Amino acid sequence: MNEYSLIIQCVFEFIGTMIMILLGCGVVACVSLKKSKGEGGGWIVVTLAWGLAVMCGVLVAGPFTGAHLNPAVSIGLAAAGKFPWVYVVPYIVAQILGAYAGASLVYVFYKDHFDATEDQDTKLGVFSTIPAIKNHWRNLICEIVGTFVLILVILFIGDKSNAAEVGLGSIGAIPVALLVVAIGLSLGGTTGYAINPARDLGPRIAHFMLPIKGKGKSQWGYSWVPIVGPIVGAALAALVYWLVISHI
Repeated sequence: MNEYSLIIQCVFEFIGTMIMILLGCGVVACVSLKKSKGEGGGWIVVTLAWGLAVMCGVLVAGPFTGAHLNPAVSIGLAAAGKFPWVYVVPYIVAQILGAYAGASLVYVFYKDHFDATEDQDTKLGVFSTIPAIKNHWRNLICEIVGTFVLILVILFIGDKSNAAEVGLGSIGAIPVALLVVAIGLSLGGTTGYAINPARDLGPRIAHFMLPIKGKGKSQWGYSWVPIVGPIVGAALAALVYWLVISHI
């Protein structure tokens, strides 16, 4: 574990997550809101920018925390014995608050374009994930599998033979960006690949609380999927990692 206090680590988890969500939700706003110069940019733009958003968050938080930026990462690393369980809850709180702050900044930045957009799902989609086809149990499986891939790759590439620290930062900013892009391109078409409870919950709370013109409902009935799915996926990845490593 690094030498920084828990408070400092939480501050950088907050800042790193805020930057990640500002840029990640920002690209969704850019390509989907009316009268934006990026309107209609498409899925490739979204997945590339989300990968780069994660990279930027990693560059900020990596030296101080290893850059978790994701409750699933914190839980997965703790389950694999690579992170103290006592730090998990403070990290998660910092991540959710950072995600809320980042999403709120997106609203301030694109306020005029939110006002110009009538479709309620488009507005919600800037903040949180919405499945392409609503089938909660299938959507849950998708989130489990996507997060399983994320955490398993982080655990193996961030193994002590490869890196001294653990977290997204353990595998380097560019590799983790490419990992997130790959997941988005290959596995993101069903649910929008939250693969991160804070990434969905923090912005969904922001959508609920902000005075967005004609915003509609925050769809809380779906919100458990991008929370439970990533946590289960992280736990399964930690189990597989432990089973493999313990027999080597």
